[in-house]
Amino acid sequence: MSSILTNNGAIVALQTLKNVNGNLNKAQSEIATGLRVATAKDNSSAWAIASTMNSDIQSMKTLSNSLTSAGAMVSTARDAAEQISEKLKEIQTKIVQAENPDADTAKLQAEVTALTDTIVSIATSAQYNGINLTSAAATDQNVTVSIQRDDAGALTAEELTVTAFDLEALGAALTVGTATLDDIDTLLDTANEAAASFGAAQARIEAQAGFLNKQADSLKMGVSALVDADMEEASARLQALQTQQQLGIQALSIANQAPSAVLSLFR
Repeated sequence: MSSILTNNGAIVALQTLKNVNGNLNKAQSEIATGLRVATAKDNSSAWAIASTMNSDIQSMKTLSNSLTSAGAMVSTARDAAEQISEKLKEIQTKIVQAENPDADTAKLQAEVTALTDTIVSIATSAQYNGINLTSAAATDQNVTVSIQRDDAGALTAEELTVTAFDLEALGAALTVGTATLDDIDTLLDTANEAAASFGAAQARIEAQAGFLNKQADSLKMGVSALVDADMEEASARLQALQTQQQLGIQALSIANQAPSAVLSLFR
């Protein structure tokens, strides 16, 4: 039955063309943005997961910067402890020299005093961003080394405590002829213990920073798998939809001409 009021063919052709245009717009958006899931409307579940993962990536970037700063802080303390250890070894040599009967104790005492002053100076000036781990006033520092989500999805942090050492005390006045090698050995043990402790903390921080970067890269790949568009597939789909669009326009044009054919019935 032909009707001049309702053109069923045009209605079907128009609906088909609207669907094609909608898919075409989506394909063009994917190619323009590189994203298959750009908003929650595209895929609410994938978007939510990717959003959380992107948040974690940003947190990891921030933590990575903090770890770089913490590593420098501990490295400064380790360098100070190692230098103080070397100064104590020099003092040890002076104490041994003082045991010689013809030793110039006054000169050796002056040299020892200069070395102990240097130890104090190193311990008090070994600061990084206002933090000192080697002075008499030094306190332990807590460093966040990793973040992860627990079974409930809550973000938790793991901390490393960097122990402070009072290396300033190792520069206390020493009297040549009174200080013994055992005394110096005790001071050396403290300096070496501090250097070893700082070194272990620095190695842990650097290892965590390296792992953190790899973890962030893995999350980035996960986000990519969730939301990135397959550009080859999108390009092929775009071409197919463009062809469908052209055919849809032609079909709609043909359908719109159908009512005029009714006029031939009245000739």
